[in-house]
Amino acid sequence: MTRRLLLSYLTLAALVLLCLEIPLGYVYSRGERDRVINLAKDEAESVSAYASLSISAGREAQDLPARAAHCAERIGGKVLIVDENGRLLAASHPLTEREEGDLATWPGIAAALRGTATADVRTSTIGGVQYLAVATPVVHGTEEQGAVRITLPTRMVSERVHHVWLLLALGGLAALTAVAALGFVIARWTGRPIRELERATHELAVGGAATPVAITNGPPEVRSLAATFNRTAARLEHLLASQRAFAGEASHQLKTPLAALRLRLENLESDIALNARGSLTAALTETDRLARMVEGLLAMARLDESAAERETVDLGRVCAERHRAWMPLFEQHGVWLALAGDYDGEVLALPGAVEQILDNLLSNALRVAPPGSTVSVDPRCHTPHERRFTHRGPAGSAWVELHVMDEGPGMTEEQRRRAFDRFWRAPDAPKGGTGLGLALVQRLAHASGGEVVLRQAPHGGLDAVIRLPAVPARPGVNGIPAQRPRGRLQTMTPGPR
Repeated sequence: MTRRLLLSYLTLAALVLLCLEIPLGYVYSRGERDRVINLAKDEAESVSAYASLSISAGREAQDLPARAAHCAERIGGKVLIVDENGRLLAASHPLTEREEGDLATWPGIAAALRGTATADVRTSTIGGVQYLAVATPVVHGTEEQGAVRITLPTRMVSERVHHVWLLLALGGLAALTAVAALGFVIARWTGRPIRELERATHELAVGGAATPVAITNGPPEVRSLAATFNRTAARLEHLLASQRAFAGEASHQLKTPLAALRLRLENLESDIALNARGSLTAALTETDRLARMVEGLLAMARLDESAAERETVDLGRVCAERHRAWMPLFEQHGVWLALAGDYDGEVLALPGAVEQILDNLLSNALRVAPPGSTVSVDPRCHTPHERRFTHRGPAGSAWVELHVMDEGPGMTEEQRRRAFDRFWRAPDAPKGGTGLGLALVQRLAHASGGEVVLRQAPHGGLDAVIRLPAVPARPGVNGIPAQRPRGRLQTMTPGPR
């Protein structure tokens, strides 16, 4: 904004200077030219009066050559004096015989011999130098005694005009410099409230506190905008705080009644008839589902409230731990759990995010995987030049893709697009899900600086791909990067087929 305001000030000042200085320069040039012509006429009349007196006294041969030479030296031009017949009486410079014979035919001298004073404003070039010629008659009373012709080089006029144009240009440049300095101060003053608004908006956008901006500085429009922003930010902060408080408090308050409800239902099992045991089991299942939903809402509320910084996470260690934790449950369902991959390094993520992501993805995979199938966890490292989907991390950084693939029924393209919506479940999804697992996975991935996408697995089923920024390898001995073992992290779990 400062640059644009400064550019507008300079453009306006330049237009004003051009509109003023160009006419002023032309007016001065014309005035300087007229002044030189008038000076030449005055000098010619002075020499004419002196020549008239000398001719009347019969001393033209003695007085006029010295007078012509003195006048030419003073004005820096040339002086010619002729009698009434056009014969040369005196000259400030030597002439050829042909020039002396043709003096009566020269336009200015011929007109002066007829009694007409002339000023030849059309400059003629002689030897590469422009001259201005002025001729006036020499009269004594009514008697024509001759003519005087004075020529002046216009170089002096041109130099003066160029000097004035240079002064005008320097003055314009100085004025533009002053306007630039003053305009910069005004632009900074005008843009300060806008910059404060930008800073406050950025802090609000990245999840910071809605700091009110001052509304006492700047133009009225900016003050009005600042007041509107303060009201909007305060309202938005209140709404977000209310939403987080409701989700957190409701989740906390629901956990205890749900636990008590499940306990009472379990206590009723001995008193329920056999034909009603199915309804009791269904009620317990729905209670468990509601409890998981509450846990998901509580996790999202904690994620919204936290502003934790990303930290380095040993991806290989986390994958191995979650593999060991989930292996017994997979064995009970007759599903093989495989852990493979070519990456055993560190990634950047929120504390505990990778664990929650794997738990949700493995839970979903186990729910849809048929007995005897395989669910694989496969971390893969990619170079900065590879592009699989939208790059959210820093330009040129390496990143890791964590694949969790199952061999279940999979999803259609439309279902994969909607899978991250809260509480959305596929029409043919198994019972027991809450529709919050993938939404929580997406939130955790984005908060960790990564992304998540669902693809069709190579052998059917679903391939959930989590992308996280990789941590560069630490330098080893003598500056050589330390390499960690690569290859398969762990073979398939020998679960029952």
